[in-house]
Amino acid sequence: MEPTTLTRPDLKERWHAYRRAHPTTRIRNAAADLGVSEADLLAADEGDGVTRLDGGWGALLQELEALGEVMALTRNDACVHEKTGVYRNVKLFESHRMGLVLDEQIDLRLFLERWRFGFAVETPWEGGQDGLRRSLQFFDAHGTAVHKVFLTRRSDVAAYDRLVAKYRYAGSEPLPPVEPRPVPEPETPDAAVDRAALLQDWAELRDTHDFFPMLKTHGVSRPQALRLAEGTFTERVEPASARQALEHAAATETPIMVFVGNPGCIQIHTGPVRRLKATPPWFNVLDPGFQLHLNEEGIASAWVVRKPTRDGTVTALELFDAGGDVIAQFFGKRKPGLPEREDWRAIVAALPRA
Repeated sequence: MEPTTLTRPDLKERWHAYRRAHPTTRIRNAAADLGVSEADLLAADEGDGVTRLDGGWGALLQELEALGEVMALTRNDACVHEKTGVYRNVKLFESHRMGLVLDEQIDLRLFLERWRFGFAVETPWEGGQDGLRRSLQFFDAHGTAVHKVFLTRRSDVAAYDRLVAKYRYAGSEPLPPVEPRPVPEPETPDAAVDRAALLQDWAELRDTHDFFPMLKTHGVSRPQALRLAEGTFTERVEPASARQALEHAAATETPIMVFVGNPGCIQIHTGPVRRLKATPPWFNVLDPGFQLHLNEEGIASAWVVRKPTRDGTVTALELFDAGGDVIAQFFGKRKPGLPEREDWRAIVAALPRA
């Protein structure tokens, strides 16, 4: 997203005119149509249902438990992941600018060095306690949303008001311009990668968390690694495999894990999926407490990926967009110390190979 050259009053006027003409369009899509970032649109409405928040996101996150039940939303361009629960067990690692939320319902991996802007947002909503939908929304340096927290009918509105008052931005400076998104660095040519060494290190993995450091060691991107390991640890499957995996998991009552994220946050669902519904191009999970909205047209490739661990092989279904970014990852429900579920392996074995 390129920095906007519009003044804030001009952008606000354009934004409000757009809303009048397109009342049902979501703000993320409106920002794309207007050629600005979502954070720019919220900043334009500052003081009109929008409160800019100060930094210190880790401290703020540690106080979210006081809100009670909320809905956590993390998304990328092709997938939206929504979980209802309480922000318990928030752990921060300041030296690495990282954090975790480790609750049965709200399960997050936070990369706080990516979090730049934050807003408290109130919009009209008949389902709110007093006709308002309240949320806390966080964005990266490019103005793209990394994570949002929405109050539900059971949330503590008074605690929300106290939180907003405490973290309200007290300065008078306007929101800094969003930064243009950098051009992705080209992949190392396949011929320059020591494929044998990559596969040897892959074979010696003992924990799935060691996979990303392994990619960095060999200077390869994730899609490139999957391509180089094809036939050994990876297999291409059809993009429709995501729908089939969800349908089979629902039909067999197989509990699964669904990871969806962006550079600032990964959000995880662990458990069954039951109510599935297709509203093309979206394929949806619409369960109480968990909703997933997957844009099937955004899936450029899908892979079955196997990683050795101390507990045996762990198998994932990974979806990628046209730019090589991860859309979503699916696993069978598991915990360290336990082998992978055979019912999940059966689901993966039945996926249509590409």
